[in-house]
Amino acid sequence: MTLVFESRHALGRFVIDAAFTSNRGVTALFGQSGSGKTSVIRIIAGLTRPDQGKVEFDGTVLVDTRKGIFVPKHQRRFATVFQEGRLFPHLTVQQNLNYGRWFAPKPERAESLAKIVDLLGIGGILHRRPEKLSGGEKQRVAIGRALLSSPRLLLMDEPLAALDEARKMEILPYLETLRDELDIPIVYVSHSVAEVARLADHVIVMSDGKVAMAGTASVVLSQPSISIAAGRREAGSLMEGRVEHYDMRHRLATIAFKTSRIYVSGAEIAEGKSVRVHILAKDVMLSTVRPEQLSALNILEGKISAINSDEACTVDVQVDCDGTLVLARITELSCKRLGLLEGMHVFAIIKTVALEPY
Repeated sequence: MTLVFESRHALGRFVIDAAFTSNRGVTALFGQSGSGKTSVIRIIAGLTRPDQGKVEFDGTVLVDTRKGIFVPKHQRRFATVFQEGRLFPHLTVQQNLNYGRWFAPKPERAESLAKIVDLLGIGGILHRRPEKLSGGEKQRVAIGRALLSSPRLLLMDEPLAALDEARKMEILPYLETLRDELDIPIVYVSHSVAEVARLADHVIVMSDGKVAMAGTASVVLSQPSISIAAGRREAGSLMEGRVEHYDMRHRLATIAFKTSRIYVSGAEIAEGKSVRVHILAKDVMLSTVRPEQLSALNILEGKISAINSDEACTVDVQVDCDGTLVLARITELSCKRLGLLEGMHVFAIIKTVALEPY
């Protein structure tokens, strides 16, 4: 299941001029507000006809402006979930879900309503109307309705943007379940590093209507230049590994990466489980010698692979720890005092309590 996107489209003075390829799993269109993410997803969905370009999905050409091809949105069999649930207020949750099934071809309506209800944890609210639902419940129902249409591709346009932090934390585990258990490719639009780090397999970074960067989530989100799309406080590194051991007494998980290991505190995690850890650059300190007598349990040795300074007199230092990338944000003064240069061996120090696996 491959999506090929190549379009140029003018929106007043703003121009979308982007090209990328997306495969199975979750592909995040990531960038600041106004970077062109939603415009791209509207072209994919068939809600906008581009001035120039080509869109192809699973070998089928959906748009080709040179040949005059434009497949209408209702024939693409893509489902879209927006910021607001957009549920029918006069229908119950059960009726809203059943409405989604009308759009599935009859031979493909085998997707069990019970399975979707169970995956999204909405069995207890089937009799309610939307006005009686929380924001998180509305979004779960909207996702369920979209899935029951048996889409070939699921488009999610900032689905958590209208929710507060508590509701976001409520719904994120359900999105992870959908990613892991359903064989439906997802294009996920977001400006939140935390959401992208948690959900995405691949990341397309949008900036000023163009693709600024593309690659696996772990590589893209660990680049110093990610600040073009992320808030400065959100920049960091995404590490993927497995739980090697869990210490019940101290509630510490040992997570093994390529050749590195770190400790993470918190709730019990099953040994052998694959996890991700997003390490904020502001939570990483650097030393040119191995530190001793520190409370921090995580000390990773590596080599500086990149140094980038900014106008705020801070410096982003990327450290390659035998293939595991760690980004540290320090002051310009600290960088000068340590005499940091590309290629130097350093030690990255990370507070255990600053980390949260998912």
